[in-house]
Amino acid sequence: MDKELIAPCGANCAVCGRYLALRYDVNRKGMRMSYCAGCRPRNRKCAFITKNCKLLLSKKIEFCYECGNFPCKRLKRLDGRYQKFFRTSFVENLEYIKNKGMAKFLKAQQEKWRCSKCGEVICCHNGLCFNCDFQTLKKKKNKIRWEGN
Repeated sequence: MDKELIAPCGANCAVCGRYLALRYDVNRKGMRMSYCAGCRPRNRKCAFITKNCKLLLSKKIEFCYECGNFPCKRLKRLDGRYQKFFRTSFVENLEYIKNKGMAKFLKAQQEKWRCSKCGEVICCHNGLCFNCDFQTLKKKKNKIRWEGN
């Protein structure tokens, strides 16, 4: 877990399927999946929040929790989707960072998303480890959904 992989909206890119696809180079292993190096490392505007947020665009704030309007309507909508489908809350992530600090947040994330079989990271989008569950992932029709969602 790395601070550089925590997006302004509270997403942890280290547990994202597109980031893990890059990290494990799944296309080279015969599975087609788009890659992403993370929001901050790519220095891109977040498709969900940043492109419409003047404070983030002007770099007056680093994280959404620093805004007086936190959580805004866009973040609440995104958070609801991630709670429903991906078992994570960006608002809770940001509140944790705000109240307990980045170091404790990263440690908690490491525990939350640790694979019980090999110790690597499991994906928030499907609950699978790209290290030891690769064959299961490769066979999945919808690679960005947990079973039952």
